[in-house]
Amino acid sequence: MVRKAQVKDVKEIYGLIESFATKGEMLHRPQSEIYANLRDFFVYGEGANLLGVCALHICWEEMAEIRSLCVKEGEGGKGIGRELVAACLNEAKTLGVKRVFALTYKSEFFEKMNFRMIDKSTLPHKIWNECVKCIKFPTCDENAVMIELY
Repeated sequence: MVRKAQVKDVKEIYGLIESFATKGEMLHRPQSEIYANLRDFFVYGEGANLLGVCALHICWEEMAEIRSLCVKEGEGGKGIGRELVAACLNEAKTLGVKRVFALTYKSEFFEKMNFRMIDKSTLPHKIWNECVKCIKFPTCDENAVMIELY
């Protein structure tokens, strides 16, 4: 079940993100940053266990980013990521966001959800503030995808 994250979820959110960040598959997110941006996060839980996490971060007028999407090892392929992204897109529509993008190594996943590949250089410079924290900056090998919401 997808729901908005709560303060009690922060340590598990951190653990899920770190499990992928240590493999170089996403950015590290300190617990302090998760607390500060908690309202961005959705979680997927079964019972007391969090199986997935995703955030919708507003970054510019009418533009938001899907970030920190991850599903616990062994739980992939069950539609958890799809439900989390759908929750973010629904919230984006409610907020009046027109375009949502993601930087990802799994562009095929997003393309199945009607995102399209774009050139990273077309994104506003403001979004690169996050990228300077990445060990791969400035030679980013992620793909940029975007969806237009109506």
